[in-house]
Amino acid sequence: MTLADHHVVGEVGFAAWKTSTAGEAGFTDPSVIEAARKAFLDYPVKAKGDVAVAELEGRVAGWGAREDQPDSISDIWVDPAFQGRGIGSALVRYFLERIETEGLSIARIHTRATNAGATRLYQRCGFSVVWRGEEFDSGLGIPLEKLHLEKRLG
Repeated sequence: MTLADHHVVGEVGFAAWKTSTAGEAGFTDPSVIEAARKAFLDYPVKAKGDVAVAELEGRVAGWGAREDQPDSISDIWVDPAFQGRGIGSALVRYFLERIETEGLSIARIHTRATNAGATRLYQRCGFSVVWRGEEFDSGLGIPLEKLHLEKRLG
């Protein structure tokens, strides 16, 4: 990710987040929306992990990241205008290859339990749900029902 990509990456992440939360209780609160917007716009500057940007038709179409845990994909966000074109799958495959190349035997990813699109994507990529429960999202200031998914590698 280049410095020039920072603002666009933040905007793409926020647009994808808004689409994935549309109409859900808890995500209509203006303070939650503003916290999410700020987090996405601030993320590229603060990113400390492995970040990959997917481009299509000369535009940033999506991005993903591995933060904190070497066996974990922390983010996959695809611009709503480019969803359904294989970008999310390509990003997941990219990170799975990186995780496996580093000799790790399990890849992990988490998502909101209500994010059916993300859950379908991860399951198509070979992940299985290993945990479902509530976690407090400190960035948004709300509890969320989450899924933890894993995939055995190798």
